[in-house]
Amino acid sequence: MKKNINIEIEVYNQLSELNSSEQALILKAKEIAKQAYAPYSKFYVGAALLLDNGEIVTGNNQENAAYPSGICAERTAIFYANAQYPQAAIETLAVAVFKNNEYAEQPVTPCGSCRQVMLEAENKHQTTMRVIMIGEKQIYVANSVKDLLPLSFDSLD
Repeated sequence: MKKNINIEIEVYNQLSELNSSEQALILKAKEIAKQAYAPYSKFYVGAALLLDNGEIVTGNNQENAAYPSGICAERTAIFYANAQYPQAAIETLAVAVFKNNEYAEQPVTPCGSCRQVMLEAENKHQTTMRVIMIGEKQIYVANSVKDLLPLSFDSLD
């Protein structure tokens, strides 16, 4: 027996195809990416979150010589949002990458650890999180973290 798992990702070719709040979130993610602390990888990642209370929270990756003591942009932003706005659900997360003095041409997707943390945020608030992965040539949008993490690990209660 085999199980077929299908996910759906929206693909956009231009920023103007998204709504104005998503465009603003993307610009914040791109802006904060340039401020990341990535002296080792030179891979600067920025994340911007729109919370259901209207707040926008940003974060970027923070590297450390004592690898793996650093943290990804998505988790930086999510953990800050959880600490400062514990009752607010994340409606949308946008992630951008800046490397070699330019933004990534193709979207870069969150790592597995970030996807698991993002899923926990969805589950905590019993909502879905729209995830926007930004590239200069294309933009990917998932309407739920579960689309990025099929067969995800969840609590066993």
